[in-house]
Amino acid sequence: MMHAMTASDARANRRAIDVHGQQYFLSGYIGVQPERGTYVEGNEKNDNGLPQGFLVEQPPHSVTPPHFHEVNQFQVFVGGDGKIGKHDAAPVSLHYANGHTPYGPIAAGDDGVQYFTLRSAWDPGAKYMPQNRDKLKPGPRRFRLAARLSLLTTDELAACVGRDLETVIDVEEDGLQAHLLRLGPGESCIAPDPASGGGQYHMVLNGIMAHADGDLDRLSCIFMTCEEPALEVIAGPEGLELLVMQFPKEA
Repeated sequence: MMHAMTASDARANRRAIDVHGQQYFLSGYIGVQPERGTYVEGNEKNDNGLPQGFLVEQPPHSVTPPHFHEVNQFQVFVGGDGKIGKHDAAPVSLHYANGHTPYGPIAAGDDGVQYFTLRSAWDPGAKYMPQNRDKLKPGPRRFRLAARLSLLTTDELAACVGRDLETVIDVEEDGLQAHLLRLGPGESCIAPDPASGGGQYHMVLNGIMAHADGDLDRLSCIFMTCEEPALEVIAGPEGLELLVMQFPKEA
């Protein structure tokens, strides 16, 4: 079932959580936000079967230590400045990690760092390394990073004509992929078919996307399952740049 959330509605449920003694803020987009900044034994019983997507505001000079999650996830760095491991994660950068793939640390710069965490399933919480190494299951590790996506200026987007689909993460055998879809003002198209993967997130990075329940502005999100038909995308009068992220098929 498709889930959609505007940036303003998500910000209305913004709340603070403690992560290693520092105050982070989360704004919930899809499903239920984490209650705390670390895994607690037995938290699996709270799995509600829904996808999970939220915006993290990490404070200046803070560090989220290396860790892993149980489920596959995308992260989209949209504000501030920071690093993920040794890699720069300036806006807009896209990170993908398989479940049980350790990554990090995530280190925030002078202005903090803001990033989306987007999952196709609920996760019981961050398992920090090395203390949770015993919970790390064997399997294929995968880390992908596309840094500093090139977005158009307002004038450039308004002057666009037609449709352009730019590859951000190459299509992989199990369906993992990501693309930046550009549409000129009022243009429409069908997004990549989700049937080849394990669910999709669509995030507005620039302009407006028309939607049946109301226009979706910058940093608004849609989640859809692999059983749903490919999304019809309609740009608003400013044009549209839409990040399409597809999870791999479930093994």
